[in-house]
Amino acid sequence: MLRRITELYNQLQDKMRFKWDRDLPLEELLFDRWDRAKHLGFGEGTSIYHNSYVYGAVKVGKNTWIGPFTLLDGGGGLEIGDFCSISAGVQIYTHDTTRWAVSGGKHPYEKAPVKIHDCCHIGATAVIGKGVTVGPHSIVGAGSFVRQDVPPYTIVSGVPARVIGKIKLSGEEVHFEHQPGN
Repeated sequence: MLRRITELYNQLQDKMRFKWDRDLPLEELLFDRWDRAKHLGFGEGTSIYHNSYVYGAVKVGKNTWIGPFTLLDGGGGLEIGDFCSISAGVQIYTHDTTRWAVSGGKHPYEKAPVKIHDCCHIGATAVIGKGVTVGPHSIVGAGSFVRQDVPPYTIVSGVPARVIGKIKLSGEEVHFEHQPGN
């Protein structure tokens, strides 16, 4: 049995390398990311890696890519729009247990919904805290911690995240305008 599984794994690896020039873990070779998204009720053309965690009420629009090793906490309500890119390792929280922990369990968990509007890019390993809204056509830089709303057409980065630029769309052209010093 182990030999047959190993042979199957090798065949799937070869096929993936030939078609996409990638080497992925077995579960990613066996299961389809688009089928998982469809099973979760996400929009048409959306994909989510099998090593991503999804908790609670999570709604995702169409043509959105949810990368590997992500955590989507919908316990307080999470909505992600169309044409978004949620990069590897992103964590989006709709609750926190800070007051609960420091009060010795006397304070309840705090919950607040998160909304990421259409056409946003959330960079690798970014963390988005409860209650945050990311406006349409915005970018959250890799490794950022977002604890306040992000206005539309805005680039934020850092810990905590702060505005470092704006996005200008002109027809099909996309321009990034960084603030001085960024």
